[in-house]
Amino acid sequence: MALKATIYKADLQVADLDRSHFAEYALTIARHPSETDERMMVRLLAFAMYAGQDLSFGKGVSSDDEAAVWEIDPSGVIRLWIEVGLPDETRIRKACGRADRVVLLAYGARTVDAWWQQSSGNLKRFGNLDVYRLSAEEGLALAALAERKMKLSCTIQEGAIYMEGVELHPQVLQASGI
Repeated sequence: MALKATIYKADLQVADLDRSHFAEYALTIARHPSETDERMMVRLLAFAMYAGQDLSFGKGVSSDDEAAVWEIDPSGVIRLWIEVGLPDETRIRKACGRADRVVLLAYGARTVDAWWQQSSGNLKRFGNLDVYRLSAEEGLALAALAERKMKLSCTIQEGAIYMEGVELHPQVLQASGI
């Protein structure tokens, strides 16, 4: 028998001063059995960073055809595809071909550096791809916030992100200019 996803609830308050976006979201997050607290919280961070009316969680880990987080406009066009972790080039290429813009939030301590060294040359050709790196400390601090029921506030200002006492500064590895 296959294990089922664990359901998490998050009341997320976003104050994005950089985009002048202020909103509250009542989110249901399905955590796949193979997903860690860190990955789930990086998905939640991605949601906070790009929060908007059409943004939603995809099936992510359990589906090759959906993003971890994505924005699909009412006409069905994928405006934003967000991946987390260290996906292979095939997955990124597929996302870049299907979406107007693709964002990758890479995390995973020292493995990010090795992955980026190996992948960066091939990923540079995707003009609609932004790649950000979270430090090991930032990923662990996010994971420590994970609870089945969460009430979180997130403030974004001048590229810095503050979530419940955790200060994050995602490092830009590749910027698309979009």
